[in-house]
Amino acid sequence: PAWIMKYYILDLSPVNSLVRYLVEKGHTVFMISWKNPNAADRDLGMDDYVHRGFLAALNAVSSIVPHARVHSVGYCIGGTLLSIAAALLAQNHDERLASVTLLAAQTDFSEPGELSLFISPSQLDMLEAVMRKAGVLSSDKMAGAFALLRSNDLLWTPAVNTYLKGRRDNPNDLMAWNADGTRMPWRMHTDYLRFLYLQNDLARGAFKVAGTTVDLSQIRAPMFVVGTETDHVAPWRSVFKVRGLTRSADYTFLLTSGGHNAGIVSGPVHPKRRFRELTWRDTQTQMTPEQWTEASTPHQGSWWPWWQQWLASHSSRADAALPSLGNTPAGYGVVGDAPGEYVLQR
Repeated sequence: PAWIMKYYILDLSPVNSLVRYLVEKGHTVFMISWKNPNAADRDLGMDDYVHRGFLAALNAVSSIVPHARVHSVGYCIGGTLLSIAAALLAQNHDERLASVTLLAAQTDFSEPGELSLFISPSQLDMLEAVMRKAGVLSSDKMAGAFALLRSNDLLWTPAVNTYLKGRRDNPNDLMAWNADGTRMPWRMHTDYLRFLYLQNDLARGAFKVAGTTVDLSQIRAPMFVVGTETDHVAPWRSVFKVRGLTRSADYTFLLTSGGHNAGIVSGPVHPKRRFRELTWRDTQTQMTPEQWTEASTPHQGSWWPWWQQWLASHSSRADAALPSLGNTPAGYGVVGDAPGEYVLQR
């Protein structure tokens, strides 16, 4: 999951928990929980999130469930991180990833959508000056930027209801999660916005992690990519561009109704949802978003069951024994109950 906002978005409540749904279908699920950084973490950058975040977690999973390949899933900036890490693994001939699923995640930032209104060299220079002193970008500043992207829903309507009508709505699970903000380390913020958004280094083949240039074309694992129709953060036509950067011969693109959060966190049964999907079985076929729309197949309902069936079809065993929690001899002992300690940190 992304480390912008708290990580538990995929495990919000019983009816909306993707984790619970997958477990009920027989999958063994591991989820990364991100620490909310403070000023002491100011120098953490993308290198750290790749090596001390994703790859450390993958090593733990490989220790707890040895000899099993992993279906990896990345959401939003978490999907950008997964793409980078998957390419590095492929470049090192590490074949632990059975598949790569990207949820509303961008890898080509040439058309990043409305968020680009807040990202310019002068604005980044100003933010970096502020962050250099504080060490982090505060959660209220990030929340303010995202609220402006959907000002009618997240800014004006709540203000009118609260201050003019005297009505305070009871928040649902997604609204409560949206109010639980996180911070961004100074270096990570710079790496992400300057090198990915402004310079589009990842798509250009110029982005480096610990001195190694990341080559997305090395990703050959089966891919399942999800975009959402009204996404203000990762527009689906931008998400769609990853097809031209990777070389998977088993590639599915699915577009669901809804926005960046509600479209993904839809629950397994959602009568108001619909989606379209299309699978490529080669590495060469390219389409424009308009061509894909014409060729894709429409469906009613949530996209969750469709993806779960895809995961099951790409898994080797339906009767695999459940692993025990942790692996104490390897240093991965049980440290506490879910959802862990990080979710309680302010």
